[in-house]
Amino acid sequence: MVTNQAYLFCIFIINGIILTSSSLLIRGAGLIFNIYVANKVGQEAIGIFSLVMSVYSFAITFATSGVSLACTCIVSEEFAKNNFSKGITAVKTCIFFALILGLSASFLLFLLAPIISSNWLNGNVSNIPIYSISLGLPLISISAVIGGSLTSIGKSYKSAFAQCIELAIKIFATYFLLSFSITKGIDAICTSLIIGDVISELFSFLLNFIFYIIEKRKFKLSRSYNKELNIKIFKIAFPVAFTSYIRSGLSSLKHFLIPIRLQASGLNYSLAISKYGLINGMVMPVLMFASFFVNSFSGLLIPEYARLQAGKNFNRMKTVCSKIFTVTFSFSFLIASIFFFFSNELSILIYKNIEVAAYFKIFSLLIIFMYIDNIIDGILKGVGSQFGVMVINICDLLITICIIYFIVPILGTNGYVFSIFVSEIFNFTISFLLLKNKVNFNFDFFNCCIKPIFIAFLAFFINLIFPVSFNNIFITYIIKIILFSLSYICLLSFLNYKKLLDNFNFKILKPRL
Repeated sequence: MVTNQAYLFCIFIINGIILTSSSLLIRGAGLIFNIYVANKVGQEAIGIFSLVMSVYSFAITFATSGVSLACTCIVSEEFAKNNFSKGITAVKTCIFFALILGLSASFLLFLLAPIISSNWLNGNVSNIPIYSISLGLPLISISAVIGGSLTSIGKSYKSAFAQCIELAIKIFATYFLLSFSITKGIDAICTSLIIGDVISELFSFLLNFIFYIIEKRKFKLSRSYNKELNIKIFKIAFPVAFTSYIRSGLSSLKHFLIPIRLQASGLNYSLAISKYGLINGMVMPVLMFASFFVNSFSGLLIPEYARLQAGKNFNRMKTVCSKIFTVTFSFSFLIASIFFFFSNELSILIYKNIEVAAYFKIFSLLIIFMYIDNIIDGILKGVGSQFGVMVINICDLLITICIIYFIVPILGTNGYVFSIFVSEIFNFTISFLLLKNKVNFNFDFFNCCIKPIFIAFLAFFINLIFPVSFNNIFITYIIKIILFSLSYICLLSFLNYKKLLDNFNFKILKPRL
């Protein structure tokens, strides 16, 4: 018989592969479409749209925060104990709370739309995009709970399918709407982008709700009022939600201040919003594209560590943590190296704009911190340190806001870049120290950091020794990047093949029958 531990590990790996594959598809198609939109509408429109999306993010946080995480943690624990009926009952209860939060967020945003439009967005867009956002919040809130529960019970493929359909609808709807609004100004463009997103969320909600009904029918649910379950949900959700509201509010304030303080440095509004759009709406999405790998496993680490903690399997927690760090560091250094060594090539390939190259090279140094921090956050949430994560994020935002307010008017765009560096390094450092205190895992600095750096430079040197050239410059650039990546992977495998085999733990994937 297959051991329970081996079975759970296999489920974890399978779910990771499913979510990684779906994330690759979703992020790839989404990134291509975002690049198309950015090239079509320009930096200023992207900057204003990014400000609208910061309002959107705050509203989504209000509608989903706490309840979704509570559902994921409780369902994971109950299914680990074979309390399947209780786990599904928890989903039902969380959906009810999510609906209340979603409707509340929708009502508040609808009332505040005129104030947000005139003050937050400097009167550049009408109330219509804000009204459109408010309509989709209850659907997003419920979908977040159901999606988290599907992942917790090992049905991640259903959630992935819903996300793929959502993206397809978003691309087609936005493309159709944008074709009519592209010549009608920034307000019409932002409205089209938002409405396209809301339409896609509607279809995602319908699919997730169908999946929930199917799963619910498999179990007999208690119709009685479960006070204990409600208290448990509240204990997890309330501190997370409270700190999330503070964090998201500060994050929105940060985005609001950036164009204003850039203007204080001497830039006019159009140029200030263009710089903001260039960095926040064009550079960062591309840099974070490859994070689909770590984000997928980060989401899975929450229920996985919840199971391990429920079973008091602390040694397993340390082992998994060390192995994930080794693999993630190796992957992160590869992506960082690509953006560092091939910044010019990538800027031409993606945006046909050499101005982007400088920011690709600068921010490539932060990729390791950003990617690893996603993994750390997932593990910390899994071991019950949600409050600690939120406190770190709040402190991070307060420091960043101070830098934006006081430094950006002096240094201009360089001050904005400096604030991003301080934010990412601070968040990573404190989160890493907290995780080390909680799990006390072994961190192999040589294999995680020194070896990948050495391999990256060696791979680039090989790339210089054996140059490639084709008549088409785009093909040349693509082949160069592919060859560099293959060189890195081959060298890493050659120098560390035994460690890689151990990290992926192939033996446990074939447990004895």
